[in-house]
Formats: sequence, C-alpha cells, structure tokens
Amino acid sequence: MNLVVYLAGQIHDNWREEFKEKAKQMQLPLTFVAPMENHERSDNIGEEILGTQPNSYYKDEAASKINNLRTHVLLEKSDVVIALFGEKYKQWNSAMDAATAIAKNKPLILIRPETLHHPLKEISEKAQVTVETVDQALKALSYIFESE
Repeated sequence: MNLVVYLAGQIHDNWREEFKEKAKQMQLPLTFVAPMENHERSDNIGEEILGTQPNSYYKDEAASKINNLRTHVLLEKSDVVIALFGEKYKQWNSAMDAATAIAKNKPLILIRPETLHHPLKEISEKAQVTVETVDQALKALSYIFESE
C-alpha cells in the first residue's frame, strides 16, 4: 500500500525536504504532493497562463485561481494531509489547506509548536492527530503500516 501525502504549509524553508528525506530513511511507502514551492512562480502563474493583468490586485487574483486549482486537485487525490504551522511566518495558506482537508474528510495531521496551541485549537480539535514535530508526524504515519 502506498499513501499520497499532501504537505501543506509555508514555502519559505526546506521543511518538506526534511520530511521527505526522513520518510525515505524510514522506508515509508509515501508519495508526496504539495503547493508550488517556487514562490516567484506561484505569484506569477496567473499572468503566465492568463496574460498580463492590469494591476497587482488582478495579478494576485489570477494567480490565486490557478494555485487554488492545483491545491484542489492535489488535496482531492491525497490520502493524508500534513499541515505544518511554525512560529516564523503567517500561515493563512496552511490554515486554508487544513480547513479544506477537514471539509473533504481527509485525515489530517497537524504539526504545530505548543506556543500555537491556543490560536489553532479549533483546527487541532478537528485533526486526527496534532503533534509538535516532523518526527512525531512521521511516527504517526509509520504506525499506519505496522501489523503488530
């Protein structure tokens, strides 16, 4: 059995690469999908596909439509969603992806530091599992494949 895992969260550091590498070391049968990690491409994809927009508002609107299409398709195809929240960045996309996973009844593992317990309490309550580290999330995924 292979699981498709959607890695939701900020795109400003390499947490996904760390997650994938650790999963590989654990020999977990996982396929990963995620938002566009190239921030510039994500911001410009609307104009790349739909052409130059009249101003930054419409540029953002065009990009969000294309990015939302990608997210919708990849979340729909996923078996599990991992949503990572950290201290450093605003996490609106992470919250949106976690809420979408909940609405689609996709199993959700929420990764967040203890300091974000209060602001994420409602999402945490709806997640199947809430953990504080990538390693804990991987252990939860690993447990799915254990037989004894």
